[in-house]
Amino acid sequence: MQSGTTTRVSVATCLWFDDQAEQAAEFYTSLIPGSRIHSRMRDAIDAPPLLVEFTLGGSPYQALNGGPHFVHSEAASISVLTDSQEETDRLWAALTADGGCESQCGWLKDRFGVSWQIVPRRFIELQGSDDKAAVQHARQAMFSMRKLDLAALEAAFYGAAPADGENA
Repeated sequence: MQSGTTTRVSVATCLWFDDQAEQAAEFYTSLIPGSRIHSRMRDAIDAPPLLVEFTLGGSPYQALNGGPHFVHSEAASISVLTDSQEETDRLWAALTADGGCESQCGWLKDRFGVSWQIVPRRFIELQGSDDKAAVQHARQAMFSMRKLDLAALEAAFYGAAPADGENA
């Protein structure tokens, strides 16, 4: 790039679907606050969209109807930080319904085969603590869970807190 030249770059995650891009985008935007569909690009007025552009919680995404050439993998997931156990429970129930499936450590696959991580924000904060023993106890508790249980994670963390009462 030449000195003084400015270019504008936009980045979005593109999710490949056989033929369910619009349904997936509508479902996802109905679940996550601060989400909406921006556009549907069609080859013809009455055709299903080839590409749906949307945001989830303010992050840009695209959903592409590309046919049966690729499948989703756990190697890429949508990670959602929640502010409460109720929000974790709500998203978990919605995303695992109608053919979705639970995995370990807060991971799941939705009915479209897309992998998600539903993680209480507080767990991430606990993992940043200088108390390595407490961090390890909380992490070990997480390894035994499917849907993350914030109260159990905090109990594991604080059960390992130093004797002087210092916590994260």
